[in-house]
Amino acid sequence: MATSIILSNLERIEYLLHAPKTLSKPNKRWHSAFVTIYCSKTLLSFFNVSLPEKKRFEVSSRPSFTIVDLKPNKSFQIDQTSLLQLLKEKNVDTLQNIGGVDGVASSLESNIDFGIQGDAEDVTRRHETFGSNTYETPPTKSIFHFIVEAFKDLTIFILLGCATLSLAFGIKEKGIKEGWYDGGSIFVAILLVIAVSSISNFRQNRQFEKLSKVSNNIQVDVVRAGRRQHISVFEIVVGDIVCLKIGDQIPADGLFFDGHSLQVDESSMTGESDHVEVNSSHPFLVSGTKVVDGYARMLVTSVGMNTTWGEMMSSISRDTNEQTPLQARLNKLTSSIGKVGLLVAFLVLVVLLVRYFTGNTKDDNGNKEFNGSKTKVDDIVNAVVGIVAAAVTIVVVAIPEGLPLAVTLTLAYSMKRMMVDQAMVRKLSACETMGSATTICTDKTGTLTLNQMKVTKFWLGKETFAAGSYSSIAPYVLELVQEGVALNTTGSVYKPNSGFEIEFSGSPTEKAILSWAVLDLNMEMEQLMQSCMILFVEAFNSQKKRSGVLMRRKVDNTIHVHWKGAAEMILKMCSSYYDASGIVKELDDAEKMKFEQIIQGMAASSLRCIAFAHKQVSEDQENEQEHKKLEEDGLTLLGLVGLKDPCRPGVKKAVEDCQYAGVNVKMITGDNVFTAKAIATECGILRPGQDMVSGAVVEGVEFRNYTPDERLEKVDKICVMARSSPFDKLLMVECLKQKGHVVAVTGDGTNDAPALKEADIGLSMGIQGTEVAKESSDIVILDDNFASVATVLKWGRCVYNNIQKFIQFQLTVNVAALVINFVAAVSAGEVPLTAVQLLWVNLIMDTLGALALATEQPTKELMDKPPVGRTEPLITNIMWRNLLAQASYQIAVLLTLQFKGESIFGVSEKVNDTLIFNTFVLCQVFNEFNARKLEKKNVFKGIHKNRLFLGIIVITIVLQVVMVEFLKKFADTERLNWAQWGACIGIAALSWPIGWIVKWIPVPQRPFLSYLKMKKI
Repeated sequence: MATSIILSNLERIEYLLHAPKTLSKPNKRWHSAFVTIYCSKTLLSFFNVSLPEKKRFEVSSRPSFTIVDLKPNKSFQIDQTSLLQLLKEKNVDTLQNIGGVDGVASSLESNIDFGIQGDAEDVTRRHETFGSNTYETPPTKSIFHFIVEAFKDLTIFILLGCATLSLAFGIKEKGIKEGWYDGGSIFVAILLVIAVSSISNFRQNRQFEKLSKVSNNIQVDVVRAGRRQHISVFEIVVGDIVCLKIGDQIPADGLFFDGHSLQVDESSMTGESDHVEVNSSHPFLVSGTKVVDGYARMLVTSVGMNTTWGEMMSSISRDTNEQTPLQARLNKLTSSIGKVGLLVAFLVLVVLLVRYFTGNTKDDNGNKEFNGSKTKVDDIVNAVVGIVAAAVTIVVVAIPEGLPLAVTLTLAYSMKRMMVDQAMVRKLSACETMGSATTICTDKTGTLTLNQMKVTKFWLGKETFAAGSYSSIAPYVLELVQEGVALNTTGSVYKPNSGFEIEFSGSPTEKAILSWAVLDLNMEMEQLMQSCMILFVEAFNSQKKRSGVLMRRKVDNTIHVHWKGAAEMILKMCSSYYDASGIVKELDDAEKMKFEQIIQGMAASSLRCIAFAHKQVSEDQENEQEHKKLEEDGLTLLGLVGLKDPCRPGVKKAVEDCQYAGVNVKMITGDNVFTAKAIATECGILRPGQDMVSGAVVEGVEFRNYTPDERLEKVDKICVMARSSPFDKLLMVECLKQKGHVVAVTGDGTNDAPALKEADIGLSMGIQGTEVAKESSDIVILDDNFASVATVLKWGRCVYNNIQKFIQFQLTVNVAALVINFVAAVSAGEVPLTAVQLLWVNLIMDTLGALALATEQPTKELMDKPPVGRTEPLITNIMWRNLLAQASYQIAVLLTLQFKGESIFGVSEKVNDTLIFNTFVLCQVFNEFNARKLEKKNVFKGIHKNRLFLGIIVITIVLQVVMVEFLKKFADTERLNWAQWGACIGIAALSWPIGWIVKWIPVPQRPFLSYLKMKKI
């Protein structure tokens, strides 16, 4: 019995004795108490069993011992309410009462050095207890919402009214069996138009929702199980240790516990523009705010809907109704055409009413429709309803509501395709604006180059050392270099226990230097970090181009300053240098000149030069500097490293493509002038020998010091700007815009935000770009590659070109339909195309036409032309030429059929009307091919690549056959024989040779509308 008790408790005793090593002191005390209690109870039960027992007749319902559950508890020692209260009050005393940040971390079963365990079970437990880092979004607009929106159209309302009256009078006059056709067919046609446009808008809205999710999926650095790793912002859990740097958006609420010079912009939450300093005395960090300076690590205390940011974001939905400049211009065009359509419809209405009430119209039997008081009221109302329906339908066809739909379709399609081509559009207007870009200002690192840094040169004094020859360097100097690398960095080194490679994290420059120091110099990062205490840090930013650290060695209590940064900047701060044997030598002007030549030689080989410098300071100086500024002069140069960052494959071709397309490419970089020239020449931005031309290569400070007039005069000639600050980039963008350029700018840093906002198109980098830069940009280049920028340019031109194709196609239909109906109404007193037929034509040209022409992919031809200027008319002379030729042909043919068709074909009036309708629709089908190419004569080139276009053409023809042959009563048509079909196709097919001939006619440069003294559309 005793043995069985011990065995049954053995597992729990074993669990107790193997206490986790990461327990805090309070937890260890609790653990010890549990061990004592449990072991005592086990021994006591063992002792009781050993004693002679009395015979028992009843089993007690209460146990004779207390059950202690020794399995790990799923709950934490601190609840969500306490954590929320802590961040809400921002009271440091309250934080100290619960053990400070260490105490909170311990309560959350996290460790400030190693983070959470991070296994699936641990993460799931934290999700269940504290929630996930996602927020509720407003419900997606349903298809019903878009149907309701479509019904709000005034013309649809009028048509529905007409259809209702027509249906009522038809049923009354002919009975339910025959009388529903006229009104019912209009109803069906209206519902078909509404259904197609609603489904199309619903799909585009879903597309924007998906893009919104992608743009919100930020990657963050966390420490889990002692390893620094990249995870999605949505995967962050309470207890995570997050590493923050300049430009990051804080992904959750939390507490600062380690870092330097951390400043946060809380304007998105508080509206205050002043930056807040966060440190141990004010450690509270709020999600949604942005890091503007310094770096830090934070402990996550609240995620998702438990944060203020989450609550705020849940009530905000992405605005998918953003109106682009092109859409604004098209709305203006639609309004102008609509006014003409209304005028024509009104005239048709008046003419038809006058003809009806003066007895000039006859019914199918040849009798007058109106005979004064003899005519029934029902017949009069029915006739008037029919006339109003015809006039309203003319308005429906005349108003090109397909134009906004075409823009939405082409933008949505291009956005989807651009995602595949590594570009994520954040602002719709950027798609079309990019097509007009005349200048691209690009960064060097990561955009033109691969951003895969590697240390290939190391200079100590005036000697260069190859890998493996560092043993000849004085140990003291090597120690100083290692100290300068290990302590003055935002990167980190993770050494797995065994079998795996060492992992380096941080920026590409930091990773390259750390990798070189660990693998070549045998640096022990952890050991160095523990042997020193960091007193103050001056973080790197793109303006200063250097970073410094003030530290105290624990061994001898001495204080040292270490600087790292752009070689020529650090060189200016030095008055001496170490040679390989560890001797300090004076650095006079002559010696400085020699070092400058070394730097220039490395830069000319496309190497980025980084220098390390050091100085020991006294205790008094340290007290003065600790919270002010680090020592910046009298330093000793430790060494120079050269980092190689090769050009991206294909970048030279992309630059050439842009230049061939009339787009000027300028490189703006923080690197020194020699590195910049070498890379620019390699990429094709600078032609060999062009750097000798005055003004092609400038430094930021030089450009900054020009007078405003000098800047405007010289800005066009500049190809490369080296050693530039973000302010210089902004200045250049402003100058270029003043000169009338449409400017695209690439940027990745926080300080690039003003230039990205100022530019016509801001392009941020998806990999190296900070969240601040991405938020300020219009398009995110997901692979940081300049070739993707060239692709975006091509897509921008494609969007504009596709819209122009559709405008040409739609205006041809508008002009033809309006003229035919107006002439026929005035002369013959009837409209050849019925309401249902016109609605069908409207569906073909508005929705199906938009789908067919708006989804054309970009071609090489687009890059053969110069950029389209801001003030260029939307409808060019070439488009006027094409559309007027086709419209004139259609009007001539259809009016001939209207007046002479019966005698030419020997058919009845009903069959003749069907011939007119069929020919008109087929003319649009053939003209859709013509619209594919505005200038090129071969309209079939590349047609096999656009399956959607071919599919829509087939669907249109099939539906037209169904309308004519099978829906006689619905479409008010008569069946046609093979000869009549052949005639219709033959007449429509003549659109192709006419289109080909017309394209030989030259057009003047001056916009057509300017001759009429009309405002450009």
